[in-house]
Amino acid sequence: MLSTGALRAHLLAARLAGVVATSREESLRSYRLFAARDPRVLIGIDPEWAWGERDLIRLMADRCGVSADPRHRSGHDVIDPELTVAALEAFAERLAVAARSRATVLLGTGHPHRLLGFYAALADALSAAGCAVLTPAQGRCVDITTRFGLRTHNLDYVRGVALVREPGVPRPGCATGAHTHSPLPVRTALAAAAEAGGPLPELVIGDHGWVCGAGQLGFEAIGLADTDDPALFVGEAEGRVSVVVPLDDAVRSDYYRPLTRYVLNRACLSQ
Repeated sequence: MLSTGALRAHLLAARLAGVVATSREESLRSYRLFAARDPRVLIGIDPEWAWGERDLIRLMADRCGVSADPRHRSGHDVIDPELTVAALEAFAERLAVAARSRATVLLGTGHPHRLLGFYAALADALSAAGCAVLTPAQGRCVDITTRFGLRTHNLDYVRGVALVREPGVPRPGCATGAHTHSPLPVRTALAAAAEAGGPLPELVIGDHGWVCGAGQLGFEAIGLADTDDPALFVGEAEGRVSVVVPLDDAVRSDYYRPLTRYVLNRACLSQ
């Protein structure tokens, strides 16, 4: 079993927490765009409260550990590993509740190249515990606005985890998928599940638009987020997202394996 101390050391060594690759400039740009209610940064959350840039800096300092000084405008962002560990504990607790009740779950990621293995291990463990892992709308087209304009993607599932891929990817079911922040994939999946007469998920697990889009629609959602993704933390602050784990969401995929082991062990789901 990975101890809390060993987990903390791994977070720092892998730069999942501590000084991370995300720059202060990137984060501040996201906060400005969120304050302006830019949908590219809202990623599915419709904030109830007024959030200015300084409000978001204070929130992110509280939830992630970034600098609370608005005059700090450059350099690398910092995530407090103690906040990451505490959030992983809450994340594991919610997984344990879902497993005990054999809840119906939906998992999806906008970071398939980095985080697919993390979510797939959760899907495997929850399925083994008797949870139904949903895969609605497989193959459905989703039109997503990108920096290159409107692009059609296809919704697919790999080991029970939803992702989107660009047309022309030759092997459905393979791990190659597109990076996206859009809430449209989860909305498509949830609409398809409803149209089919259910079941609907009791818990949605993921990142980016998967968490925000589900939380905005009233589904319980938990997930991971970086310092330049304020929408998830706003959703948590406003009560539409249950748990957000602050960490760098774009390091090497194998660096998340110790987190997987830790969370599954804490949730009593180790296989």
